[in-house]
Amino acid sequence: MAAKFLTLACIRNESFGGLSPRPHYPSMPKYPKGVSETDKDVEGSEAKAAFSVIGMTCSACAGSVEKAVKRLPGIREAVVDVLNNRAQEETIRETIEDVGFEATLIQDHQTTEKSSQVCRIRINGMTCTSCTSTVESALQALHGVQKAQVALATEEAQVHYESKIISHNQLLEAIEDTGFEAVLISTGEDMSKILLKVDGIGTENSMRMIENSLRALPGVQDIDIDPTVYKFSLSYKPDKTGPRNFINVIESTGTGRYKATIYPEGGREAHRKEEIKQYYRSFLWSLVFTIPVFLTSMVFMYIPGLKHGLDTKVVNMLSIGEILRWVLSTPVQFIIGRRFYSGSYKALRHGSANMDVLIALGTNAAYFYSVYSVLRAATSQDFKSTDFFETSSMLISFILLGKYLEVLAKGKTSDAIAKLMDLTPDTAILLTLDSEGNVVSEEEIDSRLIQKNDVIKILPGAKVASDGFVIWGQSHVNESMITGEARPVAKRKGDTVIGGTVNENGVLHIKATRVGSESALSQIVQLVESAQMAKAPVQKFADRISKYFVPLVIVLSLSTFLAWFLAGKFQGYPKSWIPSSMDSFQLALQFGISVMVIACPCALGLATPTAVMVGTGVGASQGVLIKGGQALESAHKVNCIVFDKTGTLTVGKPVVVNTRLLKNMVLQEFYELVAATEVNSEHPLAKAMVEYAKKFREDEENPTWPEAKDFISITGHGVKGIVRNKKIIVGNKSLMLDQNFVIPADAEDMLAEVEAMAQTGILISIDGEMAGVIAISDPLKSGARDVISILKSMKVKSIMVTGDNWGTANSIAQEVGIETVVAEAKPEQKAEQVKNLQTSGYVVAMVGDGINDSPALVAADVGMAIGAGTDIAIEAADIVLMKSNLEDVITAIDLSRKTFSRIRLNYIWALGYNLLGIPIAAGALFPSSGFRLPPWIAGAAMAASSVSVVCCSLLLKYYQRPRKLDALEMQGVKVE
Repeated sequence: MAAKFLTLACIRNESFGGLSPRPHYPSMPKYPKGVSETDKDVEGSEAKAAFSVIGMTCSACAGSVEKAVKRLPGIREAVVDVLNNRAQEETIRETIEDVGFEATLIQDHQTTEKSSQVCRIRINGMTCTSCTSTVESALQALHGVQKAQVALATEEAQVHYESKIISHNQLLEAIEDTGFEAVLISTGEDMSKILLKVDGIGTENSMRMIENSLRALPGVQDIDIDPTVYKFSLSYKPDKTGPRNFINVIESTGTGRYKATIYPEGGREAHRKEEIKQYYRSFLWSLVFTIPVFLTSMVFMYIPGLKHGLDTKVVNMLSIGEILRWVLSTPVQFIIGRRFYSGSYKALRHGSANMDVLIALGTNAAYFYSVYSVLRAATSQDFKSTDFFETSSMLISFILLGKYLEVLAKGKTSDAIAKLMDLTPDTAILLTLDSEGNVVSEEEIDSRLIQKNDVIKILPGAKVASDGFVIWGQSHVNESMITGEARPVAKRKGDTVIGGTVNENGVLHIKATRVGSESALSQIVQLVESAQMAKAPVQKFADRISKYFVPLVIVLSLSTFLAWFLAGKFQGYPKSWIPSSMDSFQLALQFGISVMVIACPCALGLATPTAVMVGTGVGASQGVLIKGGQALESAHKVNCIVFDKTGTLTVGKPVVVNTRLLKNMVLQEFYELVAATEVNSEHPLAKAMVEYAKKFREDEENPTWPEAKDFISITGHGVKGIVRNKKIIVGNKSLMLDQNFVIPADAEDMLAEVEAMAQTGILISIDGEMAGVIAISDPLKSGARDVISILKSMKVKSIMVTGDNWGTANSIAQEVGIETVVAEAKPEQKAEQVKNLQTSGYVVAMVGDGINDSPALVAADVGMAIGAGTDIAIEAADIVLMKSNLEDVITAIDLSRKTFSRIRLNYIWALGYNLLGIPIAAGALFPSSGFRLPPWIAGAAMAASSVSVVCCSLLLKYYQRPRKLDALEMQGVKVE
């Protein structure tokens, strides 16, 4: 019985834009019985209600509920969400029940509060796309789960869920019910988490005492304790408390006999190393048993003395060689190979079939036929047995070798993340300051113990331990590992620093602002990890195939066995075809087993995610952060790029180059008023005017400006405010015209002159009178022209869309070689322009840096944010260019094209291997050439196919950006 949700917009209190309650379905009566048409005039503001509707089974049920509710007066919209389990008044509930379903009102606080969260879970034991589909389906079926993604390459799940409806513990239980081990990585809640190991705990009472002491601290949200290893997991708000406080509390509890340390983290890397070790051990143990089996069946049979010893009969026709092979192959089949049995059981229990099912069926067929053959020889005087014990044990050994090589190679696909995580230093020097800011003491601590507002000392040559800002000292910091900017950046008091960067020459004291999961480095790691989770649309192709792959292979295997068996039974081929060591049944069985074990769903499943993992990792190391497979797939199709101007094609650090006053006043006073108004704006042009105004106050390091009252920022136009009782308006020509100003002729002339030189003209009005014109120039980024030229050679059309005036826009466009220009565009017009291009058949990328570019970045097929831009632009984008260099637009497109050609190559190999391998294993070449694939060679080929796909993806690690870019010296222009 399914519970579904119906979300309604009801109207009450005052009229809502004259909306008519007329039904959407003309064939139905307008209103239910007892409701008169005059009721349509009920006045109301809009309200929403959600009902849980029990009993719906399909979209037809949903349609009947929706129709019935929409007929009620005052209902503006009614939506039934059949997939996500969501349907104020008693009338609505009764109407739903009249249609034949049960309805319950979901309380307001359940629907209005934002409770959607994202959690990440590591899943151990998945082998192919069939496993990921099983887990994904189990998670999607849970009430309260909005979206679930399971990635085979990273062995992780990312689940979007309603925390008020379902908890992360229920998600873990659902995964474990499917037969896989689940480990919570993060819950996505707005808090930090730390694991502490406490030594010295003797009794349960001690543990309870420590827990109570920690719970009493402000900011502690939740505590989980694992009593077996004395592990405390604490969730806390970093702005209120931190790990050092916890350690101090623990160590001061109980007369100082407890010692607390940070618990060694497991993480993805530790799990990967453990998995590699397990496969290596299993493979070595299987060799210990398999090599003697191989020697007794394939080698010793040709050495006369040994052959005689092995052929010595023990009971009836049962020989010593057969007993040896049986004894040696049994541990390989059932102890070393038990992972294949447990994997098959888990898959079959949930109605799916994976690679483990094929291996278990193939090896069992060989093993149990051999057992039957040996037992029959022991009970018969004349039956000569032929066993296949070497087939099952060698098959398992080769598959374990393949798995070992595969996890080894898969580990290398996430090297980029490991390198990023290694940037953080292990220790930091914590300073204690007195009330006057003088250093009282310094202490070396674990860098994971840094808390918000700590003061950290950074020595020359040391890594910066945390994000923060400089409170003392001067130095140069190498930020290339984060931003890709090759030149060291000068840092002085007030400048921000990024954790993981390297201090070059001076001592710095910094105040920590963002620690733990909030730091820039952690955010980049999370972004790359999320990117590796997100499936590329092309992955759906493999997912679709994997659903039917294993059942189809089992059918083909049985058909192959029957075809050869029946052909042998009814003399369908000459007896000379049958090898001397076997009969027609055994030949048919070998063909059947070979078909079963050569087919490989893993190679298909790994084709896309491994390439995406390596591609996104390589991108991150080159300063191009790609947010997942969808962005990669769209970027390789891009044939039109829309560029913003300021901060994208230009440096984004405009400078004032000229000022002309239109009324008699002192220039310093004029700039005082302009700066006081513009200091509240984040726009680059505003900052340029404020910086210029500072020159009139050279004696002050951080001048304070008069207060601007009634400040209003008009996006894309300018600002207004009242300074010293004077009404100031600073903005472009269109803002002045909107305010009904008449622009004097000399101001018009200066604007035309300024625009002709690719500069921006800003008009200033004081108390309703035009007071002056400021000319601002924003230099072009070096090499911008070359980038546009290279894009043309790549058959990518370039367009410039800017909020700036037509004169400046055309002048810049001419300089860089862009032919199509749209100027004076508001943010929504930029997005509209992108949609128009998409309608014309282009796959559009938008490159921008500001808040005003966000709508266009979202609307484009691929949004690229210049890294130095705003957080909002970076959030809205699909690709983040960390270095703020335009050349990275080409790198992003080229990398996505190379990654996609690699994915295609992987699919050609994986599909081609199966399409060629299965017929050969089935004996297609046997009649003409006598060539057949023994099952153990088929198993080795299957293992090799997965390894080859992963290695093919790994070749992307050697990606080099286009050579055309190496000819460009495209360092950013520094404007003093």
